[in-house]
Amino acid sequence: MSTSKTIKSALISVFHKDGLEPVVKKLNELNVTIYSTGGTEKFIKDLGINVIPVDEVTSYPSILGGRVKTLHPKVFGGILNRQDNESDVAELAEFNIPQIDLVIVDLYPFEKTVASGAPEQDIVEKIDIGGISLIRAAAKNFKDTFIVSSMDQYDSFLNILSENNGKTSIATRKKFAAKAFNISSHYDTAIFNYFNEDEIVYKASEQKSNVLRYGENPHQKGYFFGDLEAMFDKLHGKELSYNNLLDVDAAVNLIQEFKGEAPTFAILKHNNTCGFAQRDTISQAYTDALAGDPVSAFGGVLIANTEIDKETAEKIHTLFCEVVIAPSLSDDALAILKGKKNRIILIQKDAELPTTTIRTCLNGSLVQDKDSITDKLSDLKYVTNNKPTQSELDDLLFASKLCKNTKSNTIILVKNKQLLAGGTGQTSRVDALNQAIEKAQSFKFDLNGCVMASDAFFPFPDCVEIADNAGIKSVIQPGGSIKDQLSIDYCNDHNISMVMTGTRHFKH
Repeated sequence: MSTSKTIKSALISVFHKDGLEPVVKKLNELNVTIYSTGGTEKFIKDLGINVIPVDEVTSYPSILGGRVKTLHPKVFGGILNRQDNESDVAELAEFNIPQIDLVIVDLYPFEKTVASGAPEQDIVEKIDIGGISLIRAAAKNFKDTFIVSSMDQYDSFLNILSENNGKTSIATRKKFAAKAFNISSHYDTAIFNYFNEDEIVYKASEQKSNVLRYGENPHQKGYFFGDLEAMFDKLHGKELSYNNLLDVDAAVNLIQEFKGEAPTFAILKHNNTCGFAQRDTISQAYTDALAGDPVSAFGGVLIANTEIDKETAEKIHTLFCEVVIAPSLSDDALAILKGKKNRIILIQKDAELPTTTIRTCLNGSLVQDKDSITDKLSDLKYVTNNKPTQSELDDLLFASKLCKNTKSNTIILVKNKQLLAGGTGQTSRVDALNQAIEKAQSFKFDLNGCVMASDAFFPFPDCVEIADNAGIKSVIQPGGSIKDQLSIDYCNDHNISMVMTGTRHFKH
């Protein structure tokens, strides 16, 4: 039996009618018999095209306010019958069931209704029953039935009709069936996640995707599943790579901690901050951020919490950097930054970030709540006799935000709201501190009077002793060690102030 089939009949019942007109007209031109319901039936009639109402086929009206229209054996029998099965063909004749070769159906906009903040009654009404059943039935029977399950497929389907005079191959029908099951599974996932409150189940589905140049290395394939257009307006530059996206993610999460604050600039490399400062102007913030580590800044990702102006852009333009991100850029700044062909320029939108983090692990996945706690003044417990000054408190909380967004084990050194150095991803806290001190000193920073932040407690007083010898005068850490008092005692004996937050910020 030939796997090529000519479409002779179609059931069309859609929510979204944009782009449908040329498809219907083409089907009519090909003498395809069209069945339809409700608003779609009226739409087709208004085009002057003959259409058979489904209720004439079923001898049953639409009931329950339209909740039940197509859920009938004569409809599903016409879709699901196997045309190479004698018994199926005989039953079609016996029960006067029309053969349906094509189904064009989409789904009620459930996700958009949820996102709109609509009341639950409206959301529940946007759970499609008939539509999803028709999609699954037609996709299951792809050997005999063609399924168009989204308005996004109208153009490609119209091309198939036009190029092949209404004939379809089994390979094409199977391809569209796969698209249909993708849509139906995504739809069910969204509905489950809306209703689920008690079950510890991980279900995720992302329809939008980007094929990346490669993964972390050229021999690895890479993909991004998500809606980048909801996050950014890309104004210039080459396509974002896998590693770019990881750095951009780290940058966006970091700068979120400083949203609405004074002009703040960050420079990141390999997911970690290598330069960071907050100043009265964004130009000065950039200058001081770059001073934190001008070597690592080469090829980095730059992000600002406010508009980048011409003066700042002129400074940035002298640095080779992969990505520049800001909520806005002046026209002059944009013109300057476009001077480098491949430099990626992103305008960050006010998009909602995920509340969970997900990563593969062994033969499964690890899912956790995002670290949404930002240490604030009211969280601090003053554990030493010497209390931090107001400027030290400002620096301590500033350093804590940086620490939270840096790979563990980490130590962050800050002075006057400028990152002097950080020890990142070390196997011991002592190593992290020594790395930070050595790095700060290599760039000629004076550590006297600076503050230190740690992402976890000090099990021994060795770190505060090293910090003291380097000139560090105030410390912020979560506390919680059974030996906390040893570090407190050292601080008391050496006139160092220490505050504890009660919250650990590991970032593995």
